[in-house]
Amino acid sequence: MFIRQNVSLAAAICLSVLFTHSLTGCQSKGKGSSETTADTTTATATDKPSETKAEATAPAPDPSSIPADKVANAAAILARPQVPVLCYHQIRDWRGGDSQTAKDYIIPVAAFKEQMQMLADSGYHTILPDQLYAYLTTGAPLPSKPVMLTFDDGDLDQYETAVPILDKHGFKGAFFIMTVAIGRRGKQPYMDKAQIKDLADRGHTIGAHTWDHHNVKKYQGDDWKVQIEEPKAKLESITGKPVKYFAYPFGLWNKQALPEIQKRGYAAAFTLADGRDEQLPLYTIRRIIAGGQWKAKTFYRNMIQSFDGK
Repeated sequence: MFIRQNVSLAAAICLSVLFTHSLTGCQSKGKGSSETTADTTTATATDKPSETKAEATAPAPDPSSIPADKVANAAAILARPQVPVLCYHQIRDWRGGDSQTAKDYIIPVAAFKEQMQMLADSGYHTILPDQLYAYLTTGAPLPSKPVMLTFDDGDLDQYETAVPILDKHGFKGAFFIMTVAIGRRGKQPYMDKAQIKDLADRGHTIGAHTWDHHNVKKYQGDDWKVQIEEPKAKLESITGKPVKYFAYPFGLWNKQALPEIQKRGYAAAFTLADGRDEQLPLYTIRRIIAGGQWKAKTFYRNMIQSFDGK
């Protein structure tokens, strides 16, 4: 069994270095991600601005309501065209102490606004994990030009800065919460329970991101309970809704972890890796970091190239 005193010590250590770990661990940005490459790609003439902020689609069914015989096999899921899934962490302006590596993962407010504006002007519509699950497993239709916006860790600036920008465009997102930090304040503040519930009440998806950002590839013993089961239960108690989706810390996973995530009640899980598992692709859904140093054209090009044909 986990000794709680040791766990608490580990949590304190984790929180002190979490910011560095989160930045250096999230390495996958997809192909063509270099921000030094000349911007040669722009939205095409067919990428017309959407006339409305949201495109009406039928509500996505709860994954548990889809009969097993209606769920596609792994080969069929892998064959479906991928939907771009973008990952964000901190949305704030850079500080003097931020390293060059950190600046890849901290997106300045103006840059985030520019990326969201480009998605809106290019006719993209945000979808949520239930819609993606229904599409992958049953071929359910999606709105035109779908994209998913995901936010890791539960940083307060996601609630205070990013969400009002999403609201402007009628966008929704999925927020993966690291539960050890709920309500923490200080140099890096995090959302509290009321803010997390508010996001869920307003139609965003709340998912789990472990207790203290511990690497899933290193789990043993009681780690599955502490890192996977208890965060799910805690977030469900906060939101009053099922928590069905999980994001791997650092985007890292291994084959041994996939059935463990599955049997603990998660419908799907999100990585930051290029490859997908051939047997359990729903538990290795690809995302890319939306680089903080990318100009809008680079952002658009990398999003298209990363998910085109993969």
